[in-house]
Amino acid sequence: MAVLGSRDNPKVKRWRKLAADARYRRTEKRALIEGPHLLAAALERGIKPIAVLVTAEAAAKAEIAALLGPKPVLLAKGVFGTIVDADTPQGVAAEIEIPSGRGDGPAVFLEGVQDPANVGAIIRSAAAFGVGRVVLDRACADPWSPKALRAGMGGHFALGITETADLGSEIDAFEGTLACTVPRGGTAPSEAKATGWIFGGEGRGLSNDTLRRADLRITIPMAGGTESLNVAAAAAICFYEAVRRRG
Repeated sequence: MAVLGSRDNPKVKRWRKLAADARYRRTEKRALIEGPHLLAAALERGIKPIAVLVTAEAAAKAEIAALLGPKPVLLAKGVFGTIVDADTPQGVAAEIEIPSGRGDGPAVFLEGVQDPANVGAIIRSAAAFGVGRVVLDRACADPWSPKALRAGMGGHFALGITETADLGSEIDAFEGTLACTVPRGGTAPSEAKATGWIFGGEGRGLSNDTLRRADLRITIPMAGGTESLNVAAAAAICFYEAVRRRG
């Protein structure tokens, strides 16, 4: 099998751009996933990679070789390292088509969540607790960025993800009971009968226009002197309590 050893190869340049450029990912409707865990999660959900990239060192490992399919693209280790975002690359990646964003059941809406690690962690928790759909406005971090994908740990492939320029319309179209979190004066998560949630950015929180669209306001009990929770932690608590209520 021929080895791609040039950083100037057009395919290599394309994969590098997929990893680095959110606008290019949206235009191409493609993403680059990194590592055997994400590749295995995608395959388990029936996603067929457009291309699987691997180094010779990684291909020699049985657990990775089992994921490669019939025609992996072999890359020189140095070239592979220029493509992926991880500090310690595991030697395997894949180009995939970004899945359709539709999903059923409970939903979460994100406004201005700019940290890709928080976006990914919310997606991971949403998938773990049976949320069917995550909707993000354009001010959020790209959910298909390498950092968000790593934080999602495969959750991206278990639910529908939608990016929208009109979050308000998406919220208005949701037919369930929507809850948002507020610092004080809200219902405890254990008592809130919500089927959808709205979370805002780490600093600014929710806009007034989005806040008024919530049916319920939730306040998570915290120890005195604690100002707030990380948005991903708050989301996980809300999702867990909803599952616990349903038994």
